[in-house]
Amino acid sequence: MSDSQPASQPDTHSHILPHVARRNVYILVAAQAFLGAQMSMIFIIAGLAGQSLASNLCFATLPITAVVLGSMLSATPLSWIMQRFGRRVGFWIGTSAGAVGASIGAIALLQQNFWLFVVGGLFTGLYQSSQGFFRFAATDTADDAFKPKAISWVMAGGLASAIIGPQLVKATSQAMVVPFLGSYLAVIAINLIGSGLFLFLKIPKPPVAKHGEHLGRSTMALLRTPRVAVAIIVAMVSYALMNLVMTSTPLAVVGCGFEQNMAADIVSAHVLAMFVPSFFTGTLIARFGVQKIMAAGLIILGLAGIVGMAGVNVENFFVALVLLGIGWNFGFIGATAMLASAHEPSERGRIQGVNDLLVFGGVTVASLASGGLMNCSGGSAQDGWNAVNLAMIPFLTLAGAALIWLWMQPKEA
Repeated sequence: MSDSQPASQPDTHSHILPHVARRNVYILVAAQAFLGAQMSMIFIIAGLAGQSLASNLCFATLPITAVVLGSMLSATPLSWIMQRFGRRVGFWIGTSAGAVGASIGAIALLQQNFWLFVVGGLFTGLYQSSQGFFRFAATDTADDAFKPKAISWVMAGGLASAIIGPQLVKATSQAMVVPFLGSYLAVIAINLIGSGLFLFLKIPKPPVAKHGEHLGRSTMALLRTPRVAVAIIVAMVSYALMNLVMTSTPLAVVGCGFEQNMAADIVSAHVLAMFVPSFFTGTLIARFGVQKIMAAGLIILGLAGIVGMAGVNVENFFVALVLLGIGWNFGFIGATAMLASAHEPSERGRIQGVNDLLVFGGVTVASLASGGLMNCSGGSAQDGWNAVNLAMIPFLTLAGAALIWLWMQPKEA
């Protein structure tokens, strides 16, 4: 028994039936697919809309940075709300924020107000943060054997959202006199309709500790736990490096003489590689162990960098971005599964929020660094692309060293 949970504390999973856990997962997969479509829509149109609104084109991608920043800042308070009031309340706050963010974006487009458009991105980031907790919610009612599969299935819902979102953009972006206004109205509808899915979730709130009762480990004690620390490091590195390289890819492809449509095809292949493995990642974790899958993810990310630096032919870009997506999938899902098994229900409000704060903090830094490395390293697009891929080395070394350190720990640690 863990020293973080006394014998008197009830087991919140003891009365949960397997079919309930699976139904919760199916609902969260649907939410990831339908509600998650808004994120691919926002990332497609926010930069283009920002470019049309900004007086200085250097700020064109600021609305996207605002989304990532909003996600980072809201992760910890949103996790606390879910710990105190339950997942459903937290997810409804997220969909409400998504609708508000899209409404502000629509008003900003009508008024041609760039900075109001940026503010809308911050609210969208709060939705994105709530979506990040879908993967954790899938484990709340799952037993240890089902947890990796539950996480993997929910992440697989991202494949559907990556297809639905772009199709909605094609149907709505020019449907009204003001460009992109129709897309933002569609995002409002997605949030209002999709919020109804959470009515069917059956996830009990964590038990509220009585006065004087043990509350589990502190945040610092959790962060000093080897499995928690390594899970967070690998999640940060996997997500940040994926974002670093993916953000630079369209600039590199076009800068090396290829058409924008080719860049779009390469990014599409990357997105497929991110989510298709989710159909079997959970099974691989169950068979080989979470640490081996995380290590495989880091190795594949390293291979992506090697292929990227080997040349700037179309084949290099395609193979590098496919490897990047697979490496992210193994590293990030593996890290999520490790974290989910390394804390008690009473501790999830603390550690899950800190985890996503750090992960999205890393993504924010990577998003800002990507353009600088790509555009300010050497005199050509190839020089910039090589700099982006070289930047992966120290972080992959850190994550790999963390995994080796964990392997060396006594088993009871």
